[in-house]
Amino acid sequence: MSLNTFGHLFRVTTWGESHGPALGATVDGCPPGVVLDEPMIQHWLDRRKPGQNKYTTQRREADAVRILSGVFEGRTTGTPIQLMIENTDQRSKDYGEIAESFRPGHADITYWQKYGIRDYRGGGRSSARETAARVAAGAVAREVLKVLAPEVAITGYMVQMGRLRADRDRFDMAEVERNPFWCPDPAAAAIWAEHLDDLRKSGNSVGAVVEVVAAGVPAGLGAPIYGKLDSDLAAAMMSINAVKGVEIGEGMAAAELTGVENADEITLGDDGRPRYSSNHAGGILGGISTGQDVVVRFAVKPTSSILSPRRTIAVTGEAREIVTKGRHDPCVGIRAVPVGEAMMACVILDHLLLDRGQTGGRRGPIGR
Repeated sequence: MSLNTFGHLFRVTTWGESHGPALGATVDGCPPGVVLDEPMIQHWLDRRKPGQNKYTTQRREADAVRILSGVFEGRTTGTPIQLMIENTDQRSKDYGEIAESFRPGHADITYWQKYGIRDYRGGGRSSARETAARVAAGAVAREVLKVLAPEVAITGYMVQMGRLRADRDRFDMAEVERNPFWCPDPAAAAIWAEHLDDLRKSGNSVGAVVEVVAAGVPAGLGAPIYGKLDSDLAAAMMSINAVKGVEIGEGMAAAELTGVENADEITLGDDGRPRYSSNHAGGILGGISTGQDVVVRFAVKPTSSILSPRRTIAVTGEAREIVTKGRHDPCVGIRAVPVGEAMMACVILDHLLLDRGQTGGRRGPIGR
């Protein structure tokens, strides 16, 4: 299977399956001399790992990362960094009954149609377990950003669960770390908890919308046409398991605005830098960052592994009814938050390195 790598200069290749002995990432293009150790990476993996509360899968994985190469005496060497995370709590027997049947909503049928072979144990390569490797790679990207662009701060949070939306007037970013939904609206988080409890107990699931904001991104990252920052961000977020929609800034809602409403007016600040009256563009114009917050949202579909019977077919074409056993997230959007943050970090760093290589950080003067 090809196409397991993303990025241009900061390149990440993920490997491994849900129920294999291990999974991980190979990070190539990391600059040398960056302080890096396993606890730095583990901090971010701990935010994504399963079994932390009743609202996520009860699969118990330590998600303990090991650095196998690319770091010497606590600093990156500039050579490929190999990261490994062992799988320790697989229950492959839970998936024996689906070895010959396709789970509705899963990649089982498309993997079979394309390759003629599939790892049915937890979805194999198509499992969201693969995202642990992305979070590990994103942790490396964050450490490099601390050195090259220390003003960059990346924050992800849930803004919607099913039809229930968070109220932006109640946003308190300190609340993001205080509830299991990474929600900045504490009132919404309380409602979501009750809603998800009911769904979980009935064997059902629900989708979500996650927003990821990168503040402090310098102006000038990205390139016109085929190297757009927003197109790479959209591709990165869309590659996350279960994501079915991505938008930048106003996104789909921009279609409801007039030109007068949508245009972010510009003035010159006392420091000689542009100031924008709004950020409908999500911090990106013409594929290039404006210096405003880069704002991305993505929609995650409901978890397809549910206890409610669904009609399907077997490899033989025989009609069957299937119930997906095992341990699954009733709302996969919860653990998608740190994954979205990781992908944002990787893309921002990649474009920072690309810009340094092309322009050396040179910028067109304003007000002179």
